[in-house]
Amino acid sequence: MLKLIRLEWKKNNIIKYIGIAFIVAISCLIFILVTAKELEAGETKLAYGNSMLKSAVELFTNMSFIVFTSTMLASFIVSTYKNKTINLMFSYPISRKKIVLSQILSVWIFNFIALVLSKVLIYTILIITKKYTHIMADNITLGSGIFYIEILINSAVMVSISFIALLIGLKMKSSKATIIAGVIILCFTQGNIGSYTLLDNIPFHIILLMISIISVFLTLYKLETRDVL
Repeated sequence: MLKLIRLEWKKNNIIKYIGIAFIVAISCLIFILVTAKELEAGETKLAYGNSMLKSAVELFTNMSFIVFTSTMLASFIVSTYKNKTINLMFSYPISRKKIVLSQILSVWIFNFIALVLSKVLIYTILIITKKYTHIMADNITLGSGIFYIEILINSAVMVSISFIALLIGLKMKSSKATIIAGVIILCFTQGNIGSYTLLDNIPFHIILLMISIISVFLTLYKLETRDVL
């Protein structure tokens, strides 16, 4: 399986996606720094307090990587069905489920690692530069194990939820539909209407996580015997 995953990364030029992921992380950092201060009555004040800074980092990184994961799903998996190149892959003496599962895992593993590293990078830079930017980052504890556990769990959930877009893209045979579905998922999980938001609604995220698991299951279900989409 690891060989198949590495093959998927090589086939899809993973170096390009590493570069894009780095640009996404730096863009999130710059956006946070730019919006960290706001003008009010002619005076500059901090837009993010201790509690809001962490929420801002989580919000912007999660938003970015939900869409990024959907884009990679469209490129790694949906496009192979759309262009019929999956037929050639299924002609190999390898289980169809193993082939598609390696595609799924190649996207999940990459985005999980990229999202975790992006958050750690942003938090680290914010801590290092806080004496110059005066951003309040006192509640960011890089030496705490719980801090990293929270990042790992949150990142795993966000990347996994993005896989709801996979089944939608395959059913519609459209890479664009996959990305659009990712944007819709982003709006539901990270957006808000007035003061109402589902951002920290744990039951809602559990439901979405279950739907994403079902989506992956249906993608692999009877793959050995059914016709290619």
